[in-house]
Amino acid sequence: MNIQKYMTRGVSKVVFNSLRVTSKNSKEARFMRDFAKASYTASRKRAVSEKKGEHIPPFLIASITSRCNLHCAGCYSRANHACGDEETDGMLTAAEWDRIFDEAGEIGISFILLAGGEPLMRRDVLETAAEHKNILFPVFTNGTCINEYYMNLLNGNRNLLPVISIEGDRLSTDSRRGEGIYEKINSAMRGMKERDIVFGASVTVTKENMQEVFSDGFVNHLYSDGCRAVIYVEYVPVDGEDSKAPGEPEREWMKKKIRSLRRRKSGMVYISFPGDEKSSGGCVAAGRGFFHINAKGGAEPCPFSPYSDCNVRDTSIREALKTPLFYTLNTQGLLEDDHAGGCTLFANKEKVEQIAARQI
Repeated sequence: MNIQKYMTRGVSKVVFNSLRVTSKNSKEARFMRDFAKASYTASRKRAVSEKKGEHIPPFLIASITSRCNLHCAGCYSRANHACGDEETDGMLTAAEWDRIFDEAGEIGISFILLAGGEPLMRRDVLETAAEHKNILFPVFTNGTCINEYYMNLLNGNRNLLPVISIEGDRLSTDSRRGEGIYEKINSAMRGMKERDIVFGASVTVTKENMQEVFSDGFVNHLYSDGCRAVIYVEYVPVDGEDSKAPGEPEREWMKKKIRSLRRRKSGMVYISFPGDEKSSGGCVAAGRGFFHINAKGGAEPCPFSPYSDCNVRDTSIREALKTPLFYTLNTQGLLEDDHAGGCTLFANKEKVEQIAARQI
């Protein structure tokens, strides 16, 4: 499968579905029509680059802060010291992120996923992102920082699309994220619904909550609150084997449930990670479909593969995509590895570490 064509079609599909589900929301529909034009222009830029032998991915994941206000059980980022209670030294400034967003738009990157830590703890970067109207910024947030200021920012800048983390019902969410978090999330959702702000939900899928989060009841609840996209992210164990991590039987079950939801409940967009990657011909990290810039500027294959051999402070995005790490991952077939598991790079952690250390 041609990964460039697959990802381009994916962008178009998301825009089309968003136009369809927001057709009765004039403010949202107006933005999505404008963004559809910008997305087409971006895809043409990528196509021109492809003809010249330069591959530009349509997606970028930007972790704009290492600070987080929650201590979620099994948090991969905390385990890898990628986030903590306080901001660490050396974080990219809002001006530096502004330059990155500018370059991303110029070379044809259509989507920049803002992550953390908790991205809403970087108000300056969110305000900067809001000015880049040709890029859609899904903001992956725990939802606890969405106050009146952020409601107004989101309402006035529809290119900022909040994606709220939720684990299922009150018990499932509070047991992983902390007591009272479920109510804070639902309060934020109700506030956005009142303002006709379209948002998405991010669900970490484990063996413990998978029956619940794929149920019609859970999906219907999200839809009634105004959610229009659900991203199912397979749980990645902090230290290797973990009884909560889905295995192959669970992945096959999830694949069938995703197909069923897409067929029966088409009012929302459903994305499965890394499930949808397998149907696209392999892992889309390391620049095939997306790559990651961490809070200090390190260009990494993926948030779940936090290795870097360059910093965007010192180079352009274009050059970062050509580093030995990305080049080796893309040319040695590792991203196309059809292993018996979820995340390819996580499963091949030792090999990726060796490549990053220039031992391969």
